[in-house]
Amino acid sequence: MMRSPSSNPDPSRLGSVEDVNGSSVSVKLAESTPGGLLFVNGEAYRVGQVGGFVRIPSGYVDLYGVISQVGAGAAPGPPELAPQFGNRWLRIELVGQGRRGTKFERGIAQYPSIGDSVHVVTESDLKTVYAPGDEDGYVAVGRVASAESIRAYLDMNRLVSRHSAVVGSTGSGKSNAVANLLGAVSDRTLFKSARVVLFDLHGEYAKAFGDQARVFRVGADTAAGERELHVPFWALTAEEFISLAMGPVSGTPLTLLQERLLSGKRASKAGGVPHGLPDLTVTVDTPLPFSVYQLWHDLYSLHSSTHSVSKNQNQTEATRAYIQDGAPPINAVGDSDKLERPRFRPLKDVKEDPDKVYAGLYGDLPRAHLDILESKLRDPRMQFLFRPGEWAVAKDGTTQADLDALLAAWIGADAPISVFDLSGIPTAIVDDLVGAVLRILYDAVFWGRLKQEGGRERPLLIVMEEAHVYLGAQSKSRAATAARRIAKEGRKYGVGLMLVSQRPSEVDTTILSQCGTIIALRLTNDSDRTQVTSCASDNLKGLFSMLPVLRTGEALIVGEAVNMPIRAIIDRPPEGRRPDSDDPVVVVPKGNDGKRIKSGGWTEPVQNEDYKPLVEAWRKQDPTAGGIKQPVKPKV
Repeated sequence: MMRSPSSNPDPSRLGSVEDVNGSSVSVKLAESTPGGLLFVNGEAYRVGQVGGFVRIPSGYVDLYGVISQVGAGAAPGPPELAPQFGNRWLRIELVGQGRRGTKFERGIAQYPSIGDSVHVVTESDLKTVYAPGDEDGYVAVGRVASAESIRAYLDMNRLVSRHSAVVGSTGSGKSNAVANLLGAVSDRTLFKSARVVLFDLHGEYAKAFGDQARVFRVGADTAAGERELHVPFWALTAEEFISLAMGPVSGTPLTLLQERLLSGKRASKAGGVPHGLPDLTVTVDTPLPFSVYQLWHDLYSLHSSTHSVSKNQNQTEATRAYIQDGAPPINAVGDSDKLERPRFRPLKDVKEDPDKVYAGLYGDLPRAHLDILESKLRDPRMQFLFRPGEWAVAKDGTTQADLDALLAAWIGADAPISVFDLSGIPTAIVDDLVGAVLRILYDAVFWGRLKQEGGRERPLLIVMEEAHVYLGAQSKSRAATAARRIAKEGRKYGVGLMLVSQRPSEVDTTILSQCGTIIALRLTNDSDRTQVTSCASDNLKGLFSMLPVLRTGEALIVGEAVNMPIRAIIDRPPEGRRPDSDDPVVVVPKGNDGKRIKSGGWTEPVQNEDYKPLVEAWRKQDPTAGGIKQPVKPKV
C-alpha cells in the first residue's frame, strides 16, 4: 500500500544508516517507505533499484552513494543472522560528495554517522551530480537510464589520458558505442585538432565517420577516398625487422646481418637528403632507410659465393685477399630488385684444372633466414611493408619521402581519425604489424613530446578493436608488448589507449587494469564479468551484477571519466555513420503493405543464383570486387 504524502514530512526519505564499513553502508528502510514507487514533487522513483543513487545529508555536505545490493543479504553481520534483521535493507557504496546546489566531486572527506537519514536522489540532484564541471572538456555520449532527460557526459581529459576499455558481448551495441564516442571526438567545433588512430580488424568502421576519417587499407579503393596502407620496414627496430622478415636469427648470421644493416643505414638518404648524423650515433635501430632487396642480395652472395685459388696461390692467401681487397666472387650475376639470385661456379678440386674452386668465407653457415626473407619479399601480401610507396628504398638507400610525411599521413590535422583497416593483412603477421605501428607512433610522440606535434602538446588516442585477438593474457607478441608499454607509460607522454573487446577475460590483465574508465555493455559470460569486475575499484564491484541484464545499447560507465557511475543509454549514431556490424537478417520483416521490405534472408526463394561474383571477391580479397549488384525484388 502506497503511503500518503502527509505520512512523512520528507517524501524523499528512504531510511537510516545502521552500519558503516569503510565505504560500504548498510541502510534500514523505514516502515513508511513503500516497496514500489516513491513520489517526490510529482515525480515517481523506484525504490531499491540496484545501480540507483541515494543521498545522505551529513553536516554541511551531501554524501552520494550507489545501491549495490537489496534485501536480506544487505543486512550487516554474517549471512546466517540475516533472517532476524528482515529483508528491508540496502547496501550503499559511497562514491562522492557535494554541497547542495554546488559541484559534485569524487571521493569523500567524511563518513556518515549511525542514524543519518538516507534519501532517494531526485532528478534535480542528478542534474547537479552529472553536470559537467567545464563543458569544453566534456562530451555527451547518451542519457542517464534512470532519468532520460539528463545527458551522460564523459571527461575527455581523463578518458584519453587515463586509458579506457569498452567491453560487451557480441550484439550488445559495442561497435555503435565506439562509433558514437569517436564521432563525438571528430566534432571539429569542439576538438579542432583531435588525433585518433583506430585499428579495425574486420573493416567495420571504414564508412562510419564520413569525411572526418581517413581510411588506410591494403589494396585501397582510391576512387572511394581510401588510402593505401604503407608501413616502411626500415622504420622498425632491428629486432622487429628481423623477427617480421626472417624469423629467429642468432650467432654469426645475426652478427653479419647487423653489420650489413648498420652499413646500409649509415649510407642512407631519407627523402633524397643525407641524414647528417655522425656514423658513431647511427645504430641498427635508428629509423633510417636501407634497401632490403640489396641486403638480401649481399647476404645471399656471402653465403653462396665460390672463389678460386690459382696454382701460384694457396687458399689462405686467396681468403686474405678476398677479406682485404673485397675481391668479388667469380661468375656472380643477379638482380636484387627482381630477386634474381646470383649464380656461382660449382665447388671442385680437379687436378688438371688450373684453378681450385672453394666455398666462400660464410659458405658453411645456415641460411634458412635468407630463404624466409626471399619468400616474404616475393609474397604480394607483404608489399605494403617491403615496397611502401613513397618510402620504398632504392639500392643506394634513397627514398622519395621521409618519416615526417608518413606521420603527417597517419596522424596529420587534415582529419581527426585514422582508421587502419587490417582486414586484408595476413593473419600470421597481424600481431607484429600492430605492434610495429604502435611502436612507431609511440616512439615518435615520445621523443618529440616537447615539440608542437608531440604527445604532451597534442595527445594521441589509440583505439584497439577486438583487443583480445592480439593482446592475450599470456601473449608475448609485439602488439601486446607495445600496448603494455603504452598502458604503463603513455599517460605521461600524451598517448591514450582505448581497448574494445567482446572477451575481456582473454585480454591481458596488466593492460586492462590500467584502464581508468570502463564502459561495460551487456556481458553474459561469467569469466568476462569477473575480469571486468576485478579491474574496477573495490566499492563498485556490486554494480557489475547487473551486466547480464543490460539492454542493447545500454552501458555501465565507471571510473575516471565520470563524476559517479552512470547507467547510460548510449546514443546510436545517425544513419550513414554506423559501423558495418549489424546482424544479418534471417527473416526479413514486412512493410505496411504486407510485402517483404527487401530480398534476402530465408523467407523468399532465390532469384538468379550466381556464386561467380562471390568467388571473384574471395580471390581478390575485396568484398566490393566487380561491383555490388542491387538485390532482386522477390516475386510476391
